[in-house]
Amino acid sequence: MGKRLKLGNLATSKGSRSSKTVVNEGPSEKTSPYFADDGKATETGTKKRELIKDKRETTDDKGDLEKTSGTPIVEKSEKSKVSTDVIKTEKIKTEVIETEKIKTDEIKTKTIKTEGIKTEKRVTENKNVETDSKSTEDKKRWMPFNWEVILKNIKEMRKDKTAPVDTMGCHKCADPNASPKVSRYQSLVALMLSSQTKDPVVYAAMQRLNTYGCKPDIIAATPDDVLSKLIYPVGFYKRKVGFIKRTTTTLIDKYGGDIPKTAEELCELPGVGPKMAHLCMKNAWGEVSGIGVDTHVHRISNRLNWVRKPTKTPEGTRIDLEDWLPKPLWSEVNHLLVGFGQEICLPRFPKCSECLNKDICPFASKSGGKKK
Repeated sequence: MGKRLKLGNLATSKGSRSSKTVVNEGPSEKTSPYFADDGKATETGTKKRELIKDKRETTDDKGDLEKTSGTPIVEKSEKSKVSTDVIKTEKIKTEVIETEKIKTDEIKTKTIKTEGIKTEKRVTENKNVETDSKSTEDKKRWMPFNWEVILKNIKEMRKDKTAPVDTMGCHKCADPNASPKVSRYQSLVALMLSSQTKDPVVYAAMQRLNTYGCKPDIIAATPDDVLSKLIYPVGFYKRKVGFIKRTTTTLIDKYGGDIPKTAEELCELPGVGPKMAHLCMKNAWGEVSGIGVDTHVHRISNRLNWVRKPTKTPEGTRIDLEDWLPKPLWSEVNHLLVGFGQEICLPRFPKCSECLNKDICPFASKSGGKKK
């Protein structure tokens, strides 16, 4: 019995010690979450539980966000690093793009400038080629020997204007008191009478016509015999009466009593040739359409070798003269040569000894020039 009592006391003492150590030990609170006797133990347990819950909630939230957005969530530090890296890379990219743009712009401007220089060079080269071609054309164009000196001497001999053409030429035959329209008609009629007729004869006939009434409607109504008496003694006066009457009728019907404005249309009129048409354009309209070549211009041009080869007709001479003579001289060459032919370079017995071109004239050197 005594042994049993001793053993029981020992068991109770051991049990009480073991219970004290379990309750009062701190490590057990940390190791086991199921103690609820002490307030501290409960607080720590709840805190730990809350932490565990927060972690679970955050992990759940992250999972939900990952599911909704489809992109993994990165920590703040990682986000800041990534954002700075992205900004840096974007800056680098923009800088590279800007530098590339600047380079390309510089290259473009350089190419444009160089192309502009090339085109300018080409234009100048083309201009040089054009001027060279013109100069070569001028060099290739045939021109008579000493023609400028000869023309200058003719102008010197004609400066006093004492030839019949100066005072009684066709440009002097129109009535100064007539209207411009009537004056143009009278210029045309005078040129039609001048064919193979000297200037004083034409001038006298025109004075009679002007006194009678040289207007389209009056001439159209004039009988042929009356008109013949008025223009006689011009060369081929009967034929010229027919030409004048038919031309006047055409002018009334087609041009309202005025004359055509082109040499081509003038040549379509009865009895009007190229010489009359070009001179009429100058006298009536003040325009130079060509060189008027009559017998004087035809003869002198052949004597001076102003044609490539000797020409047989005034029209052939006109074509050769217009081929080389500068156009500014076309308006005066007829008047100069006609007066020169009336006074010095006569058809028969030209006055070569009085001519300033006697030493350089081809005709004078060949024939020796006989005085009249």
